[in-house]
Amino acid sequence: MLLRLAYLAVSNVFAVLRLLSLSDRDKEVESLALRHQIAVLRRQLGSARVRFAPEDRAFLAALLMRLPRGVLRRLRLVVRPDTVLRWHRDLMRQRHAAASGRRRVGRPRTCASIRRLVLRLARENPSWGYRRVHGELALLGIGVAASTVWEILKTEGIDPAPDRASTTWADFLRSQADALLAMDFIETVTLVGQRQYILAVIEHTTRRVRILGTTARPTHLWVTQAIRNPVMELEDTGFRARFLIRDRDAKYPALIDENLADAGIQTVLTGVRIPRMNAVMERWAGILRRELLDRTMIWNERHLRRALLAYERHYNEHRTHRSLQSAAPLRALPAPITEPERITRLDIRRRDRLGCVIHEYQHAA
Repeated sequence: MLLRLAYLAVSNVFAVLRLLSLSDRDKEVESLALRHQIAVLRRQLGSARVRFAPEDRAFLAALLMRLPRGVLRRLRLVVRPDTVLRWHRDLMRQRHAAASGRRRVGRPRTCASIRRLVLRLARENPSWGYRRVHGELALLGIGVAASTVWEILKTEGIDPAPDRASTTWADFLRSQADALLAMDFIETVTLVGQRQYILAVIEHTTRRVRILGTTARPTHLWVTQAIRNPVMELEDTGFRARFLIRDRDAKYPALIDENLADAGIQTVLTGVRIPRMNAVMERWAGILRRELLDRTMIWNERHLRRALLAYERHYNEHRTHRSLQSAAPLRALPAPITEPERITRLDIRRRDRLGCVIHEYQHAA
């Protein structure tokens, strides 16, 4: 014990001699650092490892860097002096990074509205290169460099100098949707085992469906007569169709293309085994199967015609469509109910079609 007491006395004498060479400011800094270390240790009593929070590191690094290097190395710290120096370097790096982030470097970023306009011009005009888009912006009084237009298109994955003279199938459908018809045969089998062929046509824009007929023997004469009737009906309603999309089925006679050409309608044939080229019609055929044919027992051709007539009326006048913002082809959406008292007193009636296979709902009169 005496030996330990002598050691402490000698070490404290040397500590006092060391303090005599320090200024009052250095002593205060050292005292603050030691007090902060004690506060950190108190927060983590019982912990196997002392952990300094980011704010602790920032405080000690800023405080201890005011001490001379020799004093810092002799100071009793929980961490090594090199660790404190690293903390200080990290603090300075973050400070410089924040300062440089606030200072703009290089050319200012193009505003979002101009970037959207550049992309819109490129998408609506597939044959335009970045020089043509830049010229159109100049006509609008928007002063951007041609290199900026090039960079915007390249960033979005659009070829700035395209060879896009040919029109894609998707562009053709979008540009001619108001004058497009689609046609196809749908097959089904009655309960007696007879195969029936349903011929239907759909308008791309309005999604209105016309079921032209059903037969067990789709001869060329029957198909020609079935197509002639809707062509005359379209002329009476004022719908100006320019193109009719169909597949290469042998049921279609060559005469129908001539009849359609006389009415100003050009036939567009889909590729072999590419149903997506007639996607609107194929989608409707799937809807017809799911909502009618797969849920109804069809006895014969006469029963099938009656069921198709009822479903056509339901599809055109009541069934909603996402492409029409939830409206029906022949029925616009009513004005929304804004009076709270009417909402709390809703009286909705159900009307059944096709023997309760399809339900329609409407307000009570």
